[in-house]
Amino acid sequence: MTSYTPPLGQEQPSRSRRPLWLRSLITTVCIFAVLFVVELVDAATAVDLDANGIEPRQVDGLDGILWAPMLHADWQHLFANLVPGAVLCFLVLMTQRFLIVTAIVWLVSGLGVWLFAAPYTVTVGASGIIFGWLTFLLVRGLFNRDPWQILGGVVLFLIYGSLLWGVLPSNPFVSWQAHLFGAVAGVLAAWFLASRDRKKRTRAASPGVAS
Repeated sequence: MTSYTPPLGQEQPSRSRRPLWLRSLITTVCIFAVLFVVELVDAATAVDLDANGIEPRQVDGLDGILWAPMLHADWQHLFANLVPGAVLCFLVLMTQRFLIVTAIVWLVSGLGVWLFAAPYTVTVGASGIIFGWLTFLLVRGLFNRDPWQILGGVVLFLIYGSLLWGVLPSNPFVSWQAHLFGAVAGVLAAWFLASRDRKKRTRAASPGVAS
């Protein structure tokens, strides 16, 4: 038996990666599994994890911006976010812009709560992130001038557009500030990414300048 080693630069291609939809599905399941584990620990132990949420205008509450989206007041709160959150998480993963979109939404939504929520409250929950994912998917086609993305946004609006009423103050036990600033952040993320992509295309299309 003989073996063959291809010359340098002619290596055989590696096995194809999992398709994007499968990677997105697995990642979505893992993310929400973490949320369930966190809530299980909170419910089954004497550790009050929810105390690590966002405390408005308290320096000690700033770190809550990092933890709040992973915490939920109870199982009902978590299940209320489960279906829309999982669907939107999967769709944003499919755009291959998940990390930067989520980072922008996470930060802006959390800061909005910290600055404007009612004093002596603690805000927890992933709904601010969910609102950011939603608005990103709704408007990105407009910034990208992509008719298929616009059509997808219209379909998504018909399914989940009613959620946007949550940016208005109605229920004193629901953080409309997280919803509002999460939604704003989703639009900002869509604008930022579209602007960055246009600049990249412009630079790529421009002829090189000899020095």
